[in-house]
Amino acid sequence: MKQKEIADTIGKDKSVISKEIKRNCDKRNGRYNPDLAHRKYINRLKNKPKKKSFDEKVKQYVIYWLKNDYSPEQIVGRAKLKGENYVSHETIYRIIWEDKKNSGTLYEHLRRKGRRYRKRGKLKNNKGIIKDRVDISIRPKIVDKKSRLF
Repeated sequence: MKQKEIADTIGKDKSVISKEIKRNCDKRNGRYNPDLAHRKYINRLKNKPKKKSFDEKVKQYVIYWLKNDYSPEQIVGRAKLKGENYVSHETIYRIIWEDKKNSGTLYEHLRRKGRRYRKRGKLKNNKGIIKDRVDISIRPKIVDKKSRLF
């Protein structure tokens, strides 16, 4: 049967059939074998990365590096290099904010100590303003003559 006919028969799009054949065909002769396809599927399931849980060991690892003033991104990077059980930096931030709500001090080890960044905009923008500036109208009258260089 053609791929389109198979797709219509099982009620799927023809691209699904095409991908299935490409993913699971026999590499030696290029033919599709359903038994081989099923074995490949089972093998992919076994090798699929499993969900990592934020257990006590990982939490202690994270807290140790946080107290040494490492950022959550650096902690995740170190764990990946060692091949250890790791979590995302978002999870670490969530733990930090949860600790802060419970009167903890982990947030104090962050670079900005939990403070927000300055809002950009016109409000209280001192950019381009010279401190202790003297207005040009107050300058000495001799300057108007332009008779001396220095």
